[in-house]
Amino acid sequence: MNVFVIGIGLIGGSMVLDIKKHYPEATIYGIDNNEQHLEKAIEIGVVDKKATFNDIENADIVIVSIPVDVQLHVIPKVLDAVNDNTLVLDVGSTKEDICLALKEHPKRRNYLATHPIAGTEFSGPTAAHNGLFEKKTNIICEVEKTAFKLQEKALEIFSKLGMRIRYMDPKSHDKHIAYMSHLSHISSFMLGKTVIEKEKNERDIFDMAGSGFASTVRLAKSSPAMWAPIFEQNKTNVIETLDEYINNLQQFKELMKQNDFTEIYNEMESTNHIKQILNGIK
Repeated sequence: MNVFVIGIGLIGGSMVLDIKKHYPEATIYGIDNNEQHLEKAIEIGVVDKKATFNDIENADIVIVSIPVDVQLHVIPKVLDAVNDNTLVLDVGSTKEDICLALKEHPKRRNYLATHPIAGTEFSGPTAAHNGLFEKKTNIICEVEKTAFKLQEKALEIFSKLGMRIRYMDPKSHDKHIAYMSHLSHISSFMLGKTVIEKEKNERDIFDMAGSGFASTVRLAKSSPAMWAPIFEQNKTNVIETLDEYINNLQQFKELMKQNDFTEIYNEMESTNHIKQILNGIK
């Protein structure tokens, strides 16, 4: 089995590492604009060989793991090159734009729109590791537009990787993911920005930063090259979530001004329900 990964970072790299574990006969080919990433990926065993787009006609599976703005141009190019039996999937955090872009492509049936809800704040080939997708949800959009035999191929792989599958239309996916992922990244980036700006005047602020700050600001270490295009593609939904979030912050600020700490307690207590909602998620 010839597996090509375009963009060798955390998600694509981790996926092919797990594929190699469960399909030892697979040969992993890497394509990346960053030559150093490609060399490192070979050195540490994430991929087996370098490849170019000219080699994609020999692929059985192509995993596209690149920024969502770039994939709008790359995935049509990949579909143009693959044979009729090749499965092409992406792992991007937005789905509506790419599904619209491929709507009329002659080989739309070869493409599966997926979004594994997994990751860390790290990037590049050294961030890849086995087991990243175990018990994680993988959202699949417009599954009915993918050839059934290729659906089966993908679902077999996802099952071996330990993923839970959820089906959703692209518009709903982008709306929900704005709340569950994109807003948390913006919050983390802006918290980091606030503290960095304050640190210019108070040099010891980071000496007082505990585990709570570290965990809350963790996502601010994520790649801007990946996240800026995500925010751009999902702009309408992200702005809606920001409006609601800012409104909640303003209400909290007003309660503080009014010394209404009873209501602040009630707000926090009601929000503690999130523990039950997220119970079991690691």
